[in-house]
This record gives sequence, structure tokens and C-alpha cells, in this order.
Amino acid sequence: MIKYNLTCKCGKDFESWFSSSKEYENLKKRKLVNCIFCHSTSVKKSIMSPNLPSKSNKSSEKTNLEKNIRKQLINFRKYIEKNCKDVGDKFPQEARNIHYDKKGSKAIYGKATPEETAELLEEGIEVDTIPWINKKEN
Repeated sequence: MIKYNLTCKCGKDFESWFSSSKEYENLKKRKLVNCIFCHSTSVKKSIMSPNLPSKSNKSSEKTNLEKNIRKQLINFRKYIEKNCKDVGDKFPQEARNIHYDKKGSKAIYGKATPEETAELLEEGIEVDTIPWINKKEN
């Protein structure tokens, strides 16, 4: 996992985690990296300083914290997979069906582009984007 400091054309700065620098470049190329404030895809990496471990307990505390967060995200993924229906790329359509048809609230998860997510939010449909951690990575 790698954390980047990102800057949007709207002037806001924010951080985001990626599985690797290659993954960041791939997502950026496909316009899937978007601003958490305005949802623009005009986002750039800002200057970062390396995180060099010291000989103190801080590096082991951070490593433990990262492991704990990762474990929680994996548990969250398992819970979602167990209790919700995977609708894949049809997520925006299924979310609209549930919202407008009022057939009953069923829990779903799937994939949506940043643009589709923004459209759902504009329509008043509550959705969240969560990091989907690969269970097989170390």
C-alpha cells in the first residue's frame, strides 16, 4: 500500500491510498481517481517526502496500525460479501431501481465510475465508496 498526497484543480488537498504506484497510474489513466470534494478527475500527485523508519517504536506502531486498519477493511469486505448482493457493473441501475421503485431496501454492492457515483448522489441516492482490499495480498 502507498499513500499519495493529491491536489485537485479546485485547490483542495487530500490523501488517498493505492495498492502500488502502478495501480495509481492505471486508475489515473482511466480517470478513476477523483477529488473527494468536487469529484473532478483533474487530480495530481503533490510533492511528498519519503517516510523513513526510525529506530523508535513509532515505525512498529505505524506498522501495527496499518495492519489493524487492513484487517478491519478485510473484515468489512467479508461482511458486505456475506450480507449484500453483488450487482457488479449494474450498480448504478440497481441503486436507481431500489430508490425510485421503493420495492424495499435490499443491500447491494458493485462497481460505479466516479461520474456515475456523482450522478447518483445528485439524484439524492445515498451511496458510499469504500476501499476494496484484496484479501490475498499481504
